[in-house]
Amino acid sequence: MENPPLAPDWYESGFPHIWLPYTQMKTAAPPLAVSHTHGTRIVLADGRELIDGIASWWTACHGYGNPHIRAAVSSQLDLMSHVMFAGLVHKPALTLAARLAKLLPGDLDHVFFSDSGSVAVEVALKMATQYWLNQGVRTRHSFLAFKGGYHGDTIATMAVSDPDEGMHALFKGLLPKHHVVDLPRDEDSIMAFDAFLERHADTLAGIVVEPLVQGAGGMLFHGAEVLQHIRAAADRYGLLLICDEIFTGFGRTGTMFACDGAGIVPDIITLSKALTGGTMALAATVARKKVFDAFWSDRPEHALMHGPTFMANPLACAAANASLDLFELEPRLAQAMAISESLEAGLAPCRDIVGVKDVRVMGAIGVVELNKIDDMNALKQRFIDSGVWVRPFNRIVYLTPALTIGDEDMAKLTQTVVAVLKDA
Repeated sequence: MENPPLAPDWYESGFPHIWLPYTQMKTAAPPLAVSHTHGTRIVLADGRELIDGIASWWTACHGYGNPHIRAAVSSQLDLMSHVMFAGLVHKPALTLAARLAKLLPGDLDHVFFSDSGSVAVEVALKMATQYWLNQGVRTRHSFLAFKGGYHGDTIATMAVSDPDEGMHALFKGLLPKHHVVDLPRDEDSIMAFDAFLERHADTLAGIVVEPLVQGAGGMLFHGAEVLQHIRAAADRYGLLLICDEIFTGFGRTGTMFACDGAGIVPDIITLSKALTGGTMALAATVARKKVFDAFWSDRPEHALMHGPTFMANPLACAAANASLDLFELEPRLAQAMAISESLEAGLAPCRDIVGVKDVRVMGAIGVVELNKIDDMNALKQRFIDSGVWVRPFNRIVYLTPALTIGDEDMAKLTQTVVAVLKDA
């Protein structure tokens, strides 16, 4: 890969040594050098400014550099940047745990912190498996997941993601064997789902699902009734339901959590991405009382033997607490629904563009699905040349902007998507 012209010195010296995610380093276009960010803007080292249409993988829900979050992290840095979370606890983590327990539906009361979404899901799978082991049940060690699902890039999380999804198909021989079926969204898939559980439920530790939106698997939407059917089936067979809200949590679908919108309470929920408002890495796996109680024992081997080194990092917890302050003090959910209306209106013209298969919107998520994308690098470059940062994948062009995005920037994003796809 060749460096772009006028690259700063740090780019010239450092880029030959970096390995980028999801990137064929030999053929991909050179990455853009970023100088700084502010609000909903990414400022490049060459002075260009891009409107961020995806909020850095939908993490920066309050935009970049929110002063309240910055002040909270700065104050915490003066007190303590980090301390191990084993035999020691601290105010930011315990405050955050209590606030999450209050916000989450039902009795999702016990919070295990980690530092990435994939690890949060790994912990959830481990919790669910050990839930049964601690009760002397050794036959429930597999999971039921769904086609189109994506739960992370680690070995365990790849194993419960769609096995035919492009990023993970290469590793089929390595991954643990689980069961992946169609979401029960119509008569045939409901019958198949129910029949599968009738045959195999006694081998399952639980069911793993992304509620309302399957994100990286293709921005696929489903209704609340799908989740309600899954919840009822899990109850019928005594299975643990894990809801992966790494993507959907914190207002993205229009309610604080997608589970709220579906009216269900999972047994375990995973959170990350927007948890800190896009400031730094933090994740949480939150369990209901019955799950926690299966580990409450006089026997040491019944403890959850997991402990990321930087779990409950005080700086990250301070950022997360400040982010929750903003959800309390400012109209984030109303802003999400206003964005939804803008996406509906702004992306509607795409339905008349040749090659567009579908246009769909849920909360602050707007998706244009194409029949195919012939030249991904060229398409991405057209967005950059138009002054926006949009990162299509597979056959999908999507927008997940900060919930604080202004009307002008929102209009620029949707107008650019329409214009670029018309010319594609």
